[in-house]
Amino acid sequence: MAPTEMAPFELLLLRHGIAEERSPERPDRTRALTDKGRQRTRAVLERALALGLVADQMLSSPLTRARQTAEIARSIGLAPSLELSETLEPGHDPLPLLITALAARAKARPGSGELSPQRSGPQLRRLLLVGHEPDLGLLAARLLGASPGAIELRKAGLALLALPVGPTPGSARLRLLLSPRSLLG
Repeated sequence: MAPTEMAPFELLLLRHGIAEERSPERPDRTRALTDKGRQRTRAVLERALALGLVADQMLSSPLTRARQTAEIARSIGLAPSLELSETLEPGHDPLPLLITALAARAKARPGSGELSPQRSGPQLRRLLLVGHEPDLGLLAARLLGASPGAIELRKAGLALLALPVGPTPGSARLRLLLSPRSLLG
């Protein structure tokens, strides 16, 4: 791909914000964002929005902390809607979900609100996945052809990858890897 060409798809990965501590009395699934986590996540995502990191589709883990992070993203306009997917729960491989989502988008007909591969223009088709570590970092490393552990997302951290239409291991290019500290200064 020439340096000036746009990738057919971009993948935006977002790790959930700062959540309540693990506790034997609290199931992991129900751990919510802390007040600090909500505030920091909102600030990070508002900065991401200002940088133009808008997605046209968002899928999130249904666990409380990830869902709350995704709801913040939707509420500020980072994505128009939110869909929950068990495939983004901890310990699952999100690659099949990504392949399915991108295949469905590539088949979208012109005029349906989705961009088809035949249409050109300055807009990117961008999918936002909201989930957990190490799964998101492992997905990014796999798509980039890097070793496991090479990419790690901080809480409320973001990664942006350019993907070919049919993503395969090693086919992506890393566009951005942003920690909350780098976004908030």
